[in-house]
Amino acid sequence: MNETRRCQVLVVGAGPGGYVAAIRAGQLGLDTVVVEGDKAGGTCLIRGCIPSKAMIHAAERFEVLRNHSVEGGHMGISVSGTPEVDMGALVSWKDDIVDRLNKGVESLLKAAGADLIKGWATFTGPKSCTVKTSDGEVNIEAENIIIATGSSHIDLPFMPCDEEFIISSTGALDLDRLPKTVAIVGGGYIGLELGCALTKLGTEVTVVEGLDSVLAIMDKEIRRPLEMWLKKHKVTVHTNALARGAEVKGKGAARKVELTFEKDGGEQSIKVDKVLVTVGRSPNTKGWGLENMGVRMDASGRFIRIDRKCRTSVSGVYAIGDVAGEPMLAHKASAEGEMVAEIIAGHEREFDKVAVPAIVFTEPEIISVGLTPDEAKERGEQVIVGKFPLAANGRALSLEAEKTGGFIRVTARESDHVILGVQAVGTHIAELHSEFVLALEMGALLEDVAATVHAHPTMSEAFHESVLKTLGHAIHIS
Repeated sequence: MNETRRCQVLVVGAGPGGYVAAIRAGQLGLDTVVVEGDKAGGTCLIRGCIPSKAMIHAAERFEVLRNHSVEGGHMGISVSGTPEVDMGALVSWKDDIVDRLNKGVESLLKAAGADLIKGWATFTGPKSCTVKTSDGEVNIEAENIIIATGSSHIDLPFMPCDEEFIISSTGALDLDRLPKTVAIVGGGYIGLELGCALTKLGTEVTVVEGLDSVLAIMDKEIRRPLEMWLKKHKVTVHTNALARGAEVKGKGAARKVELTFEKDGGEQSIKVDKVLVTVGRSPNTKGWGLENMGVRMDASGRFIRIDRKCRTSVSGVYAIGDVAGEPMLAHKASAEGEMVAEIIAGHEREFDKVAVPAIVFTEPEIISVGLTPDEAKERGEQVIVGKFPLAANGRALSLEAEKTGGFIRVTARESDHVILGVQAVGTHIAELHSEFVLALEMGALLEDVAATVHAHPTMSEAFHESVLKTLGHAIHIS
């Protein structure tokens, strides 16, 4: 097969940005083709956000069972025997979820009228490419291009992942056996999310981080409960430590991998079953003919340069998601994809979000929306700040969500009480982010939230109370 397909919109990559763009373009009546070299859904659905959250949930369930199996049980509930983890069965359950969602995305694309072509696209010009499929080559010429190629795990050149002893996050989600010991290189959100899950499952975890703290993207006050949890659960954390290499030693079942790292001016090493490398992600800009499209890169040279409409330097060519810059988050990509489809259809849109939420699914969970107090001050704002502990919230107590020392913190402009940012940390706190984002996008004042009735008993009352605290009259703390 060697045919030429012409369309109004060609989307390259069917991840959370690309498939959303293709669905919306199809809904708007545009002749749309989306090309994907792997499975529809992209990294987030296939080997990232969704499977990792499934594993995190399974780890939470296992931890609960272990708590109930100790002498005397917990909450008046006891479990006889010792809970066990079957990693093969856990991974199979996770894969079932991924497969279901993958088929769902393909069905949605079909229902919207978007044509999914499975293969690898190589561009020969700004708006023409050749796609290698299992049935041969397809040439595609499009009026508009949406680049949504996403990002990939960063490999360390001196210790590349073999997915057996030195593994990436992808390998960590496909373990056939639970390792007794794991060293995680990189103390960012990916490494810590997986590290918390593995710790709950019973693995002895060590984290090696080059900066002076783990999760350095969050401020000290917000990450403190996480640091306390890591310490309480005997997770060894080495900060200001640089990985230097890893070597597999021993024979047969006794084989271990020795990780060497530099700390305090000297060299240290540990032997573990697996080394998990989570040092970040790199935009996918190579291997598919970007150089033939003529688009310009940004000042860093890593990302495709775009404007507030996601337009590149080439007319009719757009870039969205991880390939187009920070923050590299699935929900940002989806929002951009929907917007670009509407722009191509003639709608007047631009990406002018007040805040893009960031959530870390560690134990406890962490949310950051908008500005932190320090960031607001750096911008010259005079601010007022209020903080409310989950330990003073009835629903949090009934869910044992207060045990991790969590809280909600609100930052507002002192002069007019406009909410500038909300950060929160705590067990089961992630789902509250939507109220925080909505408050910022709507330009809410402290008084708007204070005057809103929040249902009792819910954890959302803690947001209401944090706003009241910012105003100086919280009810349930003095």
